[in-house]
This record gives sequence, structure tokens and C-alpha cells, in this order.
Amino acid sequence: MNSTVSVDIKTTFINTRTQPEQQRYVYAYTITITNHGEETAQLISRHWKIRDEKNNVQEVQGMGVVGEQPSIQAGDSYTYTSGVILETTTGMMEGTYQMRKDNGEMFDVAIPLFALVPPYAMH
Repeated sequence: MNSTVSVDIKTTFINTRTQPEQQRYVYAYTITITNHGEETAQLISRHWKIRDEKNNVQEVQGMGVVGEQPSIQAGDSYTYTSGVILETTTGMMEGTYQMRKDNGEMFDVAIPLFALVPPYAMH
């Protein structure tokens, strides 16, 4: 894994889209990827592991994020917002971004584990 790129996550429970009677709990997550290195790094693909409170796991893999493969200059950040739908009230996500340096070298960046919890469920 690479320490020159950091990942910061903020989550939001979308109550207006959530339908508990249909086991549909909707969350948005905003991710900021910061390049602390000295070279440009392009986000090529992502791999998510999404786990609900029943321990069901969804794996999502694909090119880029939100339809983009951003190049993040040294010292810059890239922020995007996406979403996930769970069948249970709470869950967790973690994953990996695959990045490429200008010289073509590929490297992985860990997306740290984060919780998906509605405000009313927090103690």
C-alpha cells in the first residue's frame, strides 16, 4: 500500500430516500483523496467491500470513480460523492484504489474501514 496518498471519508444517512419497510437504507459518502507525493497520481480503478449488519458482503469493482479517472497533481486533492444502499440499518465499507504514476508504475491505496450508521442509531 502507498502512504503518499491519503483518503478521508464523510458519510451521510439519506433519510428521505430510506424505506425501512422495503429493507432499503441509503447512504451518501464523500471521499477526499489527497496526493502528498511528489508526482501526479491517476486513479484508475476501485474495489469496494460493503458489509451489512447481517454480514452480507457486496464487492464492487470498476474503472474510476463516478465516471472519472482523475489525475491528482502533487499536493492536490480530489473530492467526489457517491452512494450505497444497504438492506440493513447499518453497515461498513472499505476498499482499495488502484493508482498509476506518470511513469506508468501502478500502486494501491487503502480505503480505510468506515461505518454507515444513521444518526438515530448512535449512542
